[in-house]
Amino acid sequence: MLKAAKRWKTGCWLAGALALAGLPAAGLEQLVFEVPGADAALSRALEAASLTRQAEREGRTAPQDLLAAARADYARLLAVLYAQGHYAGTIGITLDGREAAAIALLDAPGRVDTLRITVRPGARFAFSTASVAPLAPGTVLPEGFAPGAPAFSGVIGAAAAVAIGEWRDAGHAKAEVAARSIVADHRSTTLAAAITLRPGPQLRFGALATSGTQRLRPERLAEIAGLPTGEVFSPAAVARMQARLRRSGIFSSAVLSEAALPGPGDSMDMTLAVIEAPLRRFGIGAELSSRDGGRVSAFWLHRNLWGGGERLRVEGEVTGIGTSAGGADLRASLRLDRPATFTADTQAFAEASIGRLDEVDHRALALSLGFGLAHDFSDALTGSVALRLSGSRVTDAFATETFRQLSLPVALTFDRRDSAADPTRGYWLDLGATPFAGFGATGSGVQLRGEARGYRALGGRVVLAGRAQIGSVLGSALLETPREYLFHSGGGGSVRGQPYQSLGVEVLRGFDLVPMGGASFAAFSGELRGRITENIGLVAFYDAGFVGLTGGFADGGWHAGAGLGLRYDTGIGPIRLDLAMPVAGNTGDGLQIYLGIGQAF
Repeated sequence: MLKAAKRWKTGCWLAGALALAGLPAAGLEQLVFEVPGADAALSRALEAASLTRQAEREGRTAPQDLLAAARADYARLLAVLYAQGHYAGTIGITLDGREAAAIALLDAPGRVDTLRITVRPGARFAFSTASVAPLAPGTVLPEGFAPGAPAFSGVIGAAAAVAIGEWRDAGHAKAEVAARSIVADHRSTTLAAAITLRPGPQLRFGALATSGTQRLRPERLAEIAGLPTGEVFSPAAVARMQARLRRSGIFSSAVLSEAALPGPGDSMDMTLAVIEAPLRRFGIGAELSSRDGGRVSAFWLHRNLWGGGERLRVEGEVTGIGTSAGGADLRASLRLDRPATFTADTQAFAEASIGRLDEVDHRALALSLGFGLAHDFSDALTGSVALRLSGSRVTDAFATETFRQLSLPVALTFDRRDSAADPTRGYWLDLGATPFAGFGATGSGVQLRGEARGYRALGGRVVLAGRAQIGSVLGSALLETPREYLFHSGGGGSVRGQPYQSLGVEVLRGFDLVPMGGASFAAFSGELRGRITENIGLVAFYDAGFVGLTGGFADGGWHAGAGLGLRYDTGIGPIRLDLAMPVAGNTGDGLQIYLGIGQAF
C-alpha cells in the first residue's frame, strides 16, 4: 500500500512537472488516414467528416479526446459512405493497434502514438427499385431517384421530402412517411428503396392562438399576421404570414407553429408566439463628397404608438455641408404607418415634410402633406399610391415664385436581388408616375421616372453591376413646373466625377439665361466589382448622364465621369470610397472624392 502511494505521488509529480514545462504527457506521433480504392472526391469527403482528423489539426491529441473522436467517427464516416452510394464498406479505426470501438471511454490508454483510420468503400450501389407512393397529382421526384441511378442516400430523403411537400402544397398539412423499406443486395450491388406515405386529410386553416404581446393588442397581432381562416392549408400562405410579421418591424422574434393534430372539421389551428422589439429606436448616417459636401442624417422611431402596431418615424437631414456649389439643404419629415389596414398586406400612412433648399440654381422653402396606401403584392413586388398637397417658394437669379400643386404619386418596386446591402446577382426595378394639378400660375402635368439595376456574378469574386435611370415631365411648361419635379445630373447619385447637379438647362427669362433643371433625364452607370480579400474589394466604374430641355429628350447635353473605388465589408454593408474624374462634358474638372456606407447602387 505504501509503495503504491509513493508511485502515485511520483506519477502526479512527473505529470505536474511536464505540465509546468508546457510539454504534453502523451502526444500523437502519427495519424494515418487511408481510403484504398476510393476516388479523390470521396477521400476528401471522408476526411472532412472525421472528428479525429479535426482534433489532430486543432492540437487536441490527449488520449481521451482522440478516443472520443474515434468512436464518433464510425457513424460519421458511414454516413458519408451511404451518401455516396457505398453500402458494403468497412471502417477500421485503431489506437496503437486496438480497435477504438472495443475500448470503453473510461478505459482510454495512457498515450496514443499511432492512430490509423482505414475505410474500404466497396462498390457503389445502384437503385433496383425507387418508389414513393401515393403521390400528389403533378409530383415530379428528383431525377436521381430512379432504377439504375447511383443509390445516394441523400436522394432517398430528398424524394420523400419532395413528395411530402407536394401533398402539403395540396392542403394535406399532416402528410408523413408511413413506412420505409430499404434493402441492399450485396450480390448484385443494388438497393431497393420503397417509401409509403400517409397523406392524411386535406385541411383548412382554423383559429390562431397568440402569445407574447405586451403593448400590442392581441387582435391587432392577428390582423397583422393575416391567417386566412377557412381557406385550404398552404405552406405559401404560412410563408406570407411570416413575411408580414417581419415587415411590420414590431417584433424581434415571431414563431408560427402548426397544431400537432387536426382540429374539428378537418381544420388546422395555428399558434403565434412573439417577442416585441424595443419600443423606440434611433439611428444616424453620414456621407462625404469633395464637391457635393457632407450629408448627415438621423431618425427616431416609435414602433407601437397606440398599441396597434403604428410606427412613427421622425427624420432629419442636412446635405451639402461645405459644398462648393450651392449651400446646405435642411430637411425634416414625419411619417406615421399603420400596418394591416383594409387587408393584411396593406399599410396606411400619413406624412409631412419641410425643407429649406439651397441648390445650384435656386433657393426654396418647401412644404408637403400627404396620406396614402402601400401594398405588398408579394415578397418581391410592392406598390404605393398617395394624395399629396405641396407648396414651395422658389427664388432664382431672375425672380421669386410660388408653386402649389396637388399630386397623386404612384410607384411600383420589384426587387429580386440576393442582398439589398451588397447584391451579387438579380435585379431591381422602380417605376413611378406623379400626375399633378397646379393652382394659380403652377402648371399641370405628369412626372414619369424609372430606374433599373442589374447584377451578375462573374466567377466567385467578380460582380458586374449596371444601373439605368430615366425621367420625363410631360404636359407642363418648364417654367410652370414645380422645381422638385425637374431633373439635374452630377454627383454621387447619378454621375460621379461631375459636381453635384452641375448639368441642367438654361432658359431665357427676360434678357438673361437662367440655369434650372430639365424636363428629361437619363443616366447610365456600370461597375466592375472585385473582391481582393474577404473584406476588401476594388471597383472600377463609368457613369454618364443627360438632361434635356423638353420631356421628349431633345435640346440637351451629356456629361460623364469614371474612376476607381475601394470597399471594406463591415458585415452589414460595405464602407465605400470612390475617386472619380470627369471624362466628358464641360461641367466640371478635377478629382471628386465620395465616402459613404453601402454600394453606390
